[in-house]
Amino acid sequence: MAQSAPGPTPTEKLLEAIELPALIDVMRVEGLEYGDQVAQDLFPARADDSWREIVDDIYNVEDMYAKIEATFIMSLEQSDADVETIVTFFETEPGSKFIELEIAARTALLDDIVEEASKEALADAKKVKGPKYQLLTEFVSANDLIETNIVSALNANFAFYMALMDGGALDGAMSEGQILSDVWSQEPDIRQSTTEWVYAFLLMAYQPMSEDDIKAYIAFSQSEAGQDLNQAYFASFEVLFQDISRGLGSATSQYMQGEDL
Repeated sequence: MAQSAPGPTPTEKLLEAIELPALIDVMRVEGLEYGDQVAQDLFPARADDSWREIVDDIYNVEDMYAKIEATFIMSLEQSDADVETIVTFFETEPGSKFIELEIAARTALLDDIVEEASKEALADAKKVKGPKYQLLTEFVSANDLIETNIVSALNANFAFYMALMDGGALDGAMSEGQILSDVWSQEPDIRQSTTEWVYAFLLMAYQPMSEDDIKAYIAFSQSEAGQDLNQAYFASFEVLFQDISRGLGSATSQYMQGEDL
């Protein structure tokens, strides 16, 4: 009798429950837009289809998924995370609904008009500071969303500029120490933009959810399983963002110098 194929592992079920493929699809679109912006800022005369092909390859969804998956699994294993508990939370309500809303909101924010509207809604919410806004503040704190995203952005910028230097685009004008100092000087602006984006995103995404639902998400985030998941998120996306930044920096270096890849 033929043996049936093995079912998905708990970690595979988790990656499906948190809709990682859908998130990566959104991140790819964000990345392609960022690649266009890099070209316009640094070498507008060469912002052609060949550059877009390079950026398209850097943001290859299969590669992005593989890099995140490897570090994600390693982090969960190292922390001996209770993966079954995490899966159960995100396969049932309200966890599954939160994931659905997060993906939908991030997709919607690709539209500049929607993004601007979300910032206006945030400004109004900050004036009132109602119960739901207060809960979002607790959620941000429980998941350390501001600091981890700032660290990730700073590290990504450093990786980008180091790749520029290694590729010769800076022509010896800056040392590694000077690059580090320059990147660190961006921290206040990154903190402001990160804080605004995180709160605007959460306010938009979780608008349909009740206060009790958000409290349940906060409780999960504060649990050992939730903290292990959060660490796995940060570790895996940190690896991905630095790798992408190095790739973009290397390609940018050659384009700035008028070289063909």
